[in-house]
Parts: sequence; structure tokens; C-alpha cells
Amino acid sequence: MTFVQLQVISSYTLLQSTTRLSDLVYAAKERGYKALALTDHNVLYGQVDFYKLCEKAGIQPIIGIQLDVKGFVMTERRFPMVLLAKDYKGYQRLMQLSTLRSQEDDQLLQNEIEKGLNHLIAITAGDKSEVAALLADGNIQQAKSVSLFWKNLVTEGDFYLGVHAYRQMTRLIRPLQQLSQEMTVPLVALNEVSYLNSDDQFSCQVLQAISNNEQIDTQSVEMSGERYLTTAEEAYHRFLNMDLKEAADETERIARKINIQIPLNQSLLPKYPVPKGVSSSDYLKRLCMEGLEARVAEPDSRYQERLLYELEVIHEMGFDDYFLIVWDVMAYARQVNILPGAGRGSAAGSLVAYVLSITHVDPIAFNLLFERFLNRERYNMPDIDLDFPDNRRDDVLRYVKKKYGSDHVAQIITFGTLAAKMSIRDTARVFGLTPKEAGEWSNAIPSQLGIRLKDAYKQSRKLQQLVEKDPRNQLLFETAVKIEGVPRHFSTHAAGVVISDRPLVDIIPLQLRENDLSLTQYPMGNVEEIGLLKMDFLGLKNLSILDESIQLAKEVNGSSLDIFAIPVNDPETMALFRRSDTNGVFQFESAGIKNVLRKLGPENLEDLVAVNALYRPGPMEQIDTFISRKKGQQKIDYLHPDLEPILEVTYGIMVYQEQVMQVASTLAGFTLGEADILRRAIGKKEKAILDREKKHFVDGAVSKGYPYQTAEEIYHYIERFANYGFNRSHSVAYSYIAYQMAYMKTHYPAAFFAALLNSANPHSDKMNSYLLDVIKRAIKLTYPDINKSDWHYTVDGDTIRMGLSAIKSLRRDFISHIIYERQQHGPYQDFIQFLRRLPEKWLKDDLIEALIYSGVFDSFGHTRASLLASLPGMLSSIAYSGNNIDLIQVLEPRYVEKEEKTEEELAQYEEQYLGYSLMPHPIEAYASLYKDDNRAYIAELTEGKAVRTMGLIREVKRIKTKKGDPMAFVTLTDTTGQLSLILFPEQYVRFIRLLKEGMLVVVGGKYESKRSDNQSSLIVQNMEELTHYIAQQPKKKKRCFILLSDAIYYDQQFQEIRQLLKDYPGDCQVVIVDKVNSRNILLDESYNIDDESDVIGKLVTIMGEDRVVLQ
Repeated sequence: MTFVQLQVISSYTLLQSTTRLSDLVYAAKERGYKALALTDHNVLYGQVDFYKLCEKAGIQPIIGIQLDVKGFVMTERRFPMVLLAKDYKGYQRLMQLSTLRSQEDDQLLQNEIEKGLNHLIAITAGDKSEVAALLADGNIQQAKSVSLFWKNLVTEGDFYLGVHAYRQMTRLIRPLQQLSQEMTVPLVALNEVSYLNSDDQFSCQVLQAISNNEQIDTQSVEMSGERYLTTAEEAYHRFLNMDLKEAADETERIARKINIQIPLNQSLLPKYPVPKGVSSSDYLKRLCMEGLEARVAEPDSRYQERLLYELEVIHEMGFDDYFLIVWDVMAYARQVNILPGAGRGSAAGSLVAYVLSITHVDPIAFNLLFERFLNRERYNMPDIDLDFPDNRRDDVLRYVKKKYGSDHVAQIITFGTLAAKMSIRDTARVFGLTPKEAGEWSNAIPSQLGIRLKDAYKQSRKLQQLVEKDPRNQLLFETAVKIEGVPRHFSTHAAGVVISDRPLVDIIPLQLRENDLSLTQYPMGNVEEIGLLKMDFLGLKNLSILDESIQLAKEVNGSSLDIFAIPVNDPETMALFRRSDTNGVFQFESAGIKNVLRKLGPENLEDLVAVNALYRPGPMEQIDTFISRKKGQQKIDYLHPDLEPILEVTYGIMVYQEQVMQVASTLAGFTLGEADILRRAIGKKEKAILDREKKHFVDGAVSKGYPYQTAEEIYHYIERFANYGFNRSHSVAYSYIAYQMAYMKTHYPAAFFAALLNSANPHSDKMNSYLLDVIKRAIKLTYPDINKSDWHYTVDGDTIRMGLSAIKSLRRDFISHIIYERQQHGPYQDFIQFLRRLPEKWLKDDLIEALIYSGVFDSFGHTRASLLASLPGMLSSIAYSGNNIDLIQVLEPRYVEKEEKTEEELAQYEEQYLGYSLMPHPIEAYASLYKDDNRAYIAELTEGKAVRTMGLIREVKRIKTKKGDPMAFVTLTDTTGQLSLILFPEQYVRFIRLLKEGMLVVVGGKYESKRSDNQSSLIVQNMEELTHYIAQQPKKKKRCFILLSDAIYYDQQFQEIRQLLKDYPGDCQVVIVDKVNSRNILLDESYNIDDESDVIGKLVTIMGEDRVVLQ
């Protein structure tokens, strides 16, 4: 007889075991096992992978679970019961029970268990079982009752009493044997395998301590244990030596009872409910023909032929219902005004998807290939990923749940694993290290994506020194290595959703969640292997920004805007890309891609598509060649003239995967389906397939009349560049979203920036960058107002008003009350009335002060200093008077009038409560220097090179080095944020006379974007007082200054001015003098004018002679 392990857990019993499934199966094979069970606690997470690994290794897989069940007698506790599936029906029963267990409802689970456990084998879990607990207390009759309960639930002969060969159970063996004889229930040997090797016990204890948030005394804990995977022979002899031979033999007899197969690659597509008497294919065709007529004006034969071809392929592959399901989801989204994305991935190459309004880029117009998405030669489930605004994605999920039933739809699980830094930090915490000490370990690991601890040790001398310091540190590191990579927690996949034609619990185990979609227990790969329909519903923040900007633009202009009907290649929008003015524009925000835009000078959407595809590792090396060829600076060479029609759009460079397919089709006679197989083979670099495909290509080209040498050269060219090729369909779709955002930024800037600011973290560098953009465009930004502000930023003409949620430290329910009270009972009349209308719980100094410092009450006409001085008395008056009318009159609060604080003081408080200040910064008067002298605002500084900036010294902190030399940390501010200047001793001595609070300075040095304290810094190399610097500069060319008053700011004349400036382009810069807010605003260069034209006279006519100055 051979021994079979029937009680085994893996790392999928989260934070209880270090055993990885691949290691488990490999070790089982090496240690002589012919069959093996996996019985994780309450879950079936790893069963599909375990099943496949066992099949591959030639080991019989036994699918099981240790189900925690409320005691039959000891009802206040839960006890594990080992349940093994005898066949597929048993496996389905396990899925049902595991799914119910996830609800944490003991009675519900108990009721289900009592329905019977046919097709399952039930084994009491050794010393952890209720039977063992009762026998240990001498309650033999109750132990019999429990045994009888379980015995009656399963088929005759499928209930067993589990027995362990561990020291803890020695005294229970005799009572168990007696119970076995009296109940005629066989004993079966269990080893409760929790780890692979004896010395893995300690790392398992560390995992359990991580789970329980506990610490371990490393001096007293046992390093090795008994519950490991011995060899099959050792396991057998353990029980033989304890006179438990029959129990050991029973393990093999149980394995013989089991015959289970998990069916993979099933066809589980749900049926779409089509009208009665109509087939899915006919209904799909009808919708497509209607959609073609609606979306394409006078479609030619290319559209008709392509559509019929795609429908034929879709029908042959059995995907009619799939497309109808996706169409239905998108139809719902349109119905409830959810803005869809233009498309994602290869699905944008489908004309069927386009005419069904699933995607929004015309694949014929953009020369996209259907076969990149779906073809007969490659049977794969179609994969249409759907993008929605991230704040509307849940609406779509609720619809799908309602349409197909909550038991037919689930989101997909994903597992977060212990990566290198996390495993070190968690282990350090369990070892009792302080957060600072744990941070030292973590910081010694290189910040490299996916780095493993063993590789980190080779690379980091600091880590080596920590490990080698003492034996305890060495143990810490070795333990962290052992637990690295094991699952730490589960979460919900960002996009994946499965839909089934039958209750999902009959196919996969689930985790039920109250008021939410269920979660699959199997991750995405397993779900797809089983054959379920997986769809990706992605929430894109950029679509939320686009959607909100469209809505705000509609509110301001009073007319609708169809973002999918905007003109393609709008000149002003393309000019924005050429200026690389792409902050806030999807896919085009990084400094690197902005640099490419400036060098390339894109003229149309096709250029943007190419930039988007090229700006990635690999193809990036072709960017300079692409630009040179586009500008005519480098000749375009084609290996053969027949390549020109395919590659001319990218100037002879193979940029897109679709180009690989087109070359193979045109030159070698491949079908586009075969060409897609070639593309995939090159990407995967599998030599055998590559050799076969090369012969296929060369032979095909030769048969079409191309010379053998030319065919080989072209194939090698494909092989060289195709590996870096990007999916053109995806690049077109995402570049179109970027274009839509840029269009809104160009033509509806206030609406665009309001939406953008609402999306940004108010305390982030991005927020500062966006605010700088607002300032450059002369868009007025106003303080939150108690009667005008809503939750978020809003638009009033060309003005953006801050929302109340922008104020730090305010509770959401407090803001909600302010807005609700105003909506229900009208505007607040003054500060005192506002206070009286607040419930007592909100009458707190810190809350009201935050509002005052943020300018919320400025419209009431009192200085902020006055309101702050008046607040204590007003709160006392309200508290004493309550609702007593007489007392209110007697204790009528009075304002304590105070002169306003200085602008610098107000600015500091605004930064504290709003994250930035709307007070005019002293540096704004010198804004022109940023362009003239190639300086950058603080928010625009780039790491890794010498930079120049300027600003106001806010604070000087002087310290001494270890050697006793003086140095300083200086806080420098400008309109966009603040920066820490570091002056080492030499620079400190040179520039000490400039280190005064309130001094305006010009500085240069080396910039670091973030230090460990999350503060950007600049190591100063030179510094100069700003006024002195200006005095040394040669005189500049003229500027046109336009004076605006508050009245005119809101007047239609301001719109006329903007248009007038656009009509007379030139080199003369335009500065808006905003008297109301005491600031000068240098307009974007797109407003530069020709000062020798008629524009000055026309400006004088509109504004008046004293409001237009050229100097």
C-alpha cells in the first residue's frame, strides 16, 4: 500500500502556510506520492492550478476543503471538517459549501450541510475536530452523537475519523479506536501538512503573526515542526509504528474512491434574449445594418463587404451572443448618458463593434484590421474591453447584475502578494523592530519593480551589511525570503467581470458580498480556462474628466456638445499638441512625450497615433528617425517598393503590429489570420514556431515572384521590429480620447480645467501644475463662497470657482449640511445668520476658522481678521441664547472690526487650508522672466539636471554640519508651490546676505523631485537677488499691457479681446493687468500679437486709450 496525504493546506490559506502549489506538487512527486489532496481552509482558490499541476506531474489530484463548521454539540465554536470530492458532483457541492461559508452565516451553512453531503467524503480533522475535543474532555456519548450526525450526511462508508501521528494526539488514539469500533467508522491517517519542510515551521509562525498583528519571541520559538510533507514511506511508517497500519492503508483506499475531472475550455457563453422567432445571428445582422446606416454616410462597398465578412466569422466562431451582450451594455450606457471610451485594444479594428457603437473609431477610415482582433486561424474568446468614466462604472455593473441575475454575474478576484519590501517590513514588525528600524531595512532594497530579495541582496551593500550584522538579522532576512511572494490578501480585479448562462456557483466557487456583486474564488486566468465569458469594464479617470468638462461646457454655453462629432484635425487643437501644452491630456502628460511633440510638430491625428505607439520601451529608439523622415531631413528607404503603401504612413518604419500582418499578407500571401499567428510567434520568440513561420513567409514570397534574398531580408526586418510593434487599433482609440480632451482644453478651457482640478489630489504636484496652467491662460480662479460654491469646482463663464470640498480638514457631512441647508432655506444672509443656522455639533472654532481662512465669507464684506476676532463672542452668544427670542435680542452678537492681515499672512493660511493661495504672489509681477530667461516654475522643474527658478524666501532654517560648519535649509515659494533650497557650507557663506525672509531671489542648482520627507529640494549652486538680476539684463522687446477692471472681467468685451488677439498673431507678448486682484498675467504665446498691425488701435477702441499700453 502507498500513503496518500489527505489534509494539506497551501499559501492560499492566507497567511497560514508558505507552501506554493508548484513547490507542493514537485515535492510530492519527488517524495513518492501517487495521489495528493489539497484542503485549504474554507476556500478553493488554488484548486484549478493544483489540478493542472498534478495532471502534468502524473499525480492523482484530490480536490478538497477544510470547512469550518459550527459545532454540533459545542455550538459556541467552529471546527474544521475535511471534505473531499469523489467526483464532479462532489466538486460542485464543495463549491456551494465554500461559497456559503464566505457569508459568515453559521446557520445558513448548517442548513445547507443538513441537506446531505452525497458525492463527498467527510473526515474529522484529527486533533482539531469536535470529536477530538469531546473525547479529550471525556464526553464519549457526545462524541458518538457528532460522529453519527456526520455519518448520516454522507453515503454509507464515506465518513471517517481522522487521526494524527503527532505527540499532541497520542492520548486520544485509544479513545478514537474505541469510537471507531463502536460506530463502525474507519480511522484514516492524516498528517495536516502545513508546510513543505520541517524548518519551514518558523516562517509559517511568522505569517500567522502577521495575520494576527502579533510579535514573536525569536529566542523561545521552535524553528522546526512535525506538520511537513514527509516522504510517502516516512508518512506510512509513522502510523505503522503507532499500530495504525489500517488507518494508513485507508488513505489509498479513499484515493481509489475518487475520480474527478475539472472540465476546462468549456463553452459557457450566455445566450442573449433576442426577440421571439429571431436567431442571434439574424438579430445581430439587423442591428449592424441599422448601425451602418446611422454611423456612416453613404457607405461604399468596402463597408458592406467588410461588415458581411466580420459577421460571417463571428457566427462561425459562435460569438453572436457575445456581441449582442456587449452591444446591450453599451446601449444602456448611452441611454443613461454614460460617456463611453472610443475603444480599447484590438476590438477597435472591428467594423461590427463600430456600427454597434461599442467602439467609436472607424476601422475603415483608420485602416484597422479585424483579424488582429478575431480570426478563424486563432480560436480565442473575443476580448472587448469597455471603458467608462470611473465614477459611472458601478452603474454599469448594477445594470449587468439586474439584467442577467446576481447569481449569474461576478467580479473577479485577484491576490496581493508579499513583495520584497512588504515581506521585509512585515517580518521586521513580527520580530519587534520599530517602524524606523523596519524602514531602514526597506530602504536598503533597491526601488526596482518586481525585484526579489535575493537579487536585492546581491545589488545592495547596505542590505548585505544589515543581514550580516548578527544572527537575528540573518534569520529575519531568511524568513522574509521564505514568505516572499505568497498571497497576503485578496482584492477585486480592477476590471474583470464574468457572466454565465447558469448559476455561477455550479461552475466556480464564489465569495458572497453583501450589497455587492459576488467575487469569483478563481483568478482571471482560471476563470478563462474554465470557459466562462470574461468582460473587462474599466473605469478611466480621464473619461470622468472628459465627461464632466462636457457637462460643464453645456451648462455655460446652454447648448449640447457631441464629443464624437467634433472636427478631426482641428487646427487650434493640433497647435496645442505642437506646443506640448498637454497637461491633463490623457497619454500625453509626461515630460518625455511632450519633448517628442515639440520636436515632431504633429499636424494631424495620425501623427498623434504614431507618437503614442512609438513612445514606449523598444520602439522609442525609432523616434528620432521618424521625426527626421517626417521633416524630410532623412531619405525614406523601403526594402521593396511594395512595402511603401503599408509603411508610408509611418515613413518607412514598422511601428504597428498590423503592419507586420499587412506585409505578410501582401508579400507572402498569408491570410490575415495566418499573419496574426506570425505576429504572435515573433512576440513570444518561440524558436520552433519562428523557424516554421520563417519558411512559410519566405516560401510564400518566392512563390509570388519575389527574389529569395529579398524575401529573407524582409522577414529579418519584420523579426527585428515586430517585437516592438504596438497595437494600432489601441493607439488610434486612445489617441482619439487624448484628442477629445485636448479639444476641450482648447475650446472650453474653463470647463476643462474645472473638471481637471476636481479630479486631482488637492495636495499633489499635479494640482500645482494644473493651477499654473489656469494662471497662464488668464482664467479667473475664485475663492470658495458660502452661497455660490458646491462640492466641487464649478464654472461661471470664464471663471472657475472653488468648491467647498477643496478646503482641508472639513468633514464631508459638514459640507453636505451647509449645501443642503442653503438649498432648502435659501442663501445665507450674513456671517451671524450662517452660524445660527448651524446645528450645535458644527459650532466649533476649528471648522468655522477653516471656512474663514479659505475666503468663504469674503462676500459678506468683513475682513477675515474681523470674522476671526468676532467668532468666539458669536459662538458664546449663540450657545447661551439657544432658541430663546428674548435672549437672542439681549445677547445680539457684535462684529469686532479688525484690519485685514497682511497678504503674506493670508497666503500662508490659504496654503494651509486650501493647499495653495489665490493671493497675488510677489513673483507674479515678474512672470515674463520665466519665458525670456528659460526659467521654470517650481512645479515644472525636472529632476536629474541643472535647473533655474526664482521665488520668495518664506523661511530660513540655519543648522550646523557634523564638523560644525554653518549651512541652511531655505523654503522658496512661487505661484505653483514651494521648494526646499539646500545651501551647504560653501554656498551658505557665499549667499548669506540673501538669506532673508521676504527676499525675492533667482536660484540655480541640482533638483531632486522628492526626498524621504516628501519635499522637493534644490541643491543651490548660485543665487542672486531678483532686482539686482533684472538690472543686469539687456532691455527686452515691447509688451502690450491690457488693464481689466472687475466689471469688464465678466463682460462680453473680454471674449472680443481674446478673439481679436487671435486674429493678429505675432511676437509681441500680451500681459493682462488685473487691478482687482493686484496681479499681472502673461498670456499664453498663442495670444502673442503683431504690434505693428491694426490690433492696437482696435484694442483701444474696445477698452479705451488709458487701458492699453505698449511698452
